[in-house]
Amino acid sequence: MPVVCGYDESPGAVRALSVAVEVTAAFDDTLVLVYGAAAPGSLGEEYAAHRDALREAGRTALDHAVAVADEAGVAATVEVIDRKPAEALLDAASRHGARCIVVGTWGESPLRGALLGSTPHKLLHLSPVPVLCVPTNSPDSANT
Repeated sequence: MPVVCGYDESPGAVRALSVAVEVTAAFDDTLVLVYGAAAPGSLGEEYAAHRDALREAGRTALDHAVAVADEAGVAATVEVIDRKPAEALLDAASRHGARCIVVGTWGESPLRGALLGSTPHKLLHLSPVPVLCVPTNSPDSANT
């Protein structure tokens, strides 16, 4: 059963990738790296340019993530999906029969996540598979 990881090169995603690689290696599974590339709007030349830029940013980010997985000896596939991040992760998890979804968090309060609609908050409420939310900073780094 693959592990799905949302990755966008943010500090939270970098740490989540590290944990996702560990989990994937522990279960000798495949890592599915996902970038949700939904552009705002729906029509016109500006939309198409924004969509293409988001796809390119996603491919670049996922190339970096694959390099990390390769270095750890973990097989990885990538998907740039034209949906909002939470929707993209749920879609990938469903199609791949995922063991879990791994995402980074920014340490937002639950209220802020509920009001602003953070990806981890949405996943925790909508995902039929376990969601592993990885904090940006490790507990040890808060003491230094």
